[in-house]
Amino acid sequence: MKKLAIYLKDYKKETIFAPLFKMLEACFELFIPLVVAAIIDKGIGREDPSYILKMCVLMVALGVTGLICSITAQFFAAKAAVGFATKLRHALFTHIQSLSYTEMDTIGTSTLITRMTSDINQAQSGVNMVLRLFLRSPFIVFGAMIMAFTVDAKAAVVFAMTIPILSVVVFAIILFSIPLYKKVQTLLDKVLGITRETLTGVRVIRAFHLEQQEIEHFDEENEALKKMQIFVGRFSAFLNPLTYVIINGATIALIFGGALRVDSGAITRGEVVALVNYMSQILVELVKLANLIVTVTKAVACANRIQDVFEVTSTIREKEDAQDHFERKKGEKTNKNDAVVIFRNVCLTYAGAGAEALTDIDFTVKEGETVGIIGGTGSGKSSVINLIPRFYDATKGEVLVDGINVKDYPIKDLRDKVGVVPQKAVLFQGTVRDNLKWGDESANDNAIWEALKTAQAEEFIRAKDGKLNEPVSQGGKNFSGGQRQRLTIARALVKKPRILILDDSASALDYLTDLNLRKAIAKMEGLGAVFIVSQRTSSIRNADRILVLEDGAVAGIGTHEELLENCSVYQEIHHSQSSDA
Repeated sequence: MKKLAIYLKDYKKETIFAPLFKMLEACFELFIPLVVAAIIDKGIGREDPSYILKMCVLMVALGVTGLICSITAQFFAAKAAVGFATKLRHALFTHIQSLSYTEMDTIGTSTLITRMTSDINQAQSGVNMVLRLFLRSPFIVFGAMIMAFTVDAKAAVVFAMTIPILSVVVFAIILFSIPLYKKVQTLLDKVLGITRETLTGVRVIRAFHLEQQEIEHFDEENEALKKMQIFVGRFSAFLNPLTYVIINGATIALIFGGALRVDSGAITRGEVVALVNYMSQILVELVKLANLIVTVTKAVACANRIQDVFEVTSTIREKEDAQDHFERKKGEKTNKNDAVVIFRNVCLTYAGAGAEALTDIDFTVKEGETVGIIGGTGSGKSSVINLIPRFYDATKGEVLVDGINVKDYPIKDLRDKVGVVPQKAVLFQGTVRDNLKWGDESANDNAIWEALKTAQAEEFIRAKDGKLNEPVSQGGKNFSGGQRQRLTIARALVKKPRILILDDSASALDYLTDLNLRKAIAKMEGLGAVFIVSQRTSSIRNADRILVLEDGAVAGIGTHEELLENCSVYQEIHHSQSSDA
């Protein structure tokens, strides 16, 4: 939690004024029992109505002033807490965006969502409560004890004995609660993960009629979360009855001892009432403190989980002198080297994997070439193309783009050269124009229409009422699968990349549309290289070269005709898809 306190640095004024005004409110509250004692001893005891009225007006004035201080403190506390959460959420989101695919795979999407939402909300509540009550409650507790000593030192000994006992109880419960709340958040991660997975795959679940099985799976994890929350809740709730028992026991001792001292004339009835009022104030503040402890315990557990994410560093790191190194390498380049992409004995092992996903991948792509990549499921097709924009780093060997190792590029410069159309066609809420401008924010409508035409998407977009202003729902659910794929291809084409990667991005297109798309891309100017990943040999048969993968290794490389002659893996794939099969 301490490390996250830096996000409060812009709210120094609020973090000072919030507890300050709460302390002022507490000061006014501590004077109330003395006013009550004066009303009883001097006003009622002497039957002086004017004195009683004067003291009542004073008591109301103290209450109103305390209320104003409390509202002011709440304003500053809320402003600081909300500002803290906003900055923390921005920082966490920015940090997550800086992580590579490796970290995303390791941490998990559901966990990151929980930490961006639930955990930050708990941390916000913790900051709010701390600014309001962390100083006020102890101040009232110890202030009431000090005021009790000013009333009667012998009777106040009860306060001096009670407060240490309460402190032991409170801190013991804090120490046991923090790890338990961390377990609750971990179980919440699991429930969120199942919920996300179920909602994402709802069509598959229904297709296999597994609704009841998924409900039972969700209920099982939800029940585990419920049991843990109940257990932690009961443990935390134990604080209230314990404090009530201790405080009420002290109150009984106070009233009994006070009655004896009143009989002996050592103290007045008003002073006994004041002492009881101070004990009641302590009780109320300890109840508040108990709630504060529960909230802060949750907040600390959540803050630690958030900090865990901040401590994860990306394996894709840019060199400190990357820009200078990149410029120097560019200057060293000669025209003799016309290779756009080179793989030199590249190997890739995913984090936590026992075996290599790619082994000794070695090939060169020259200027203007189109390369097809094909292979069975899990053969490493996507792994190969993910190394070019450096979504993953090769564990062995090197990948070069325009003669320069991708690790020597500033990441922005490298990814500006590459246009990637991933397997899953993802569109974002907004308009067609908004989505396509992800490729190039400065692109005008002519450039967008040109990209749509090349991607075979112009016809259905012109048929829409809104044209480029046609709304796109979250995930592009108001478009068909083929339309989404064509729009994502158009988005990459708007960028006018030097290297275009189509990662099985035409799987939902019919053969004619797929053919027209490949012809249109072949006519584009400025493309240094095109990679087409596909499961269909018909989509890559006209490529300049085809890379055939099997179990992460190159099984063959050559043209369609060459591979049909000498590559058994390619022959098997092709014949399984041909009309003669």
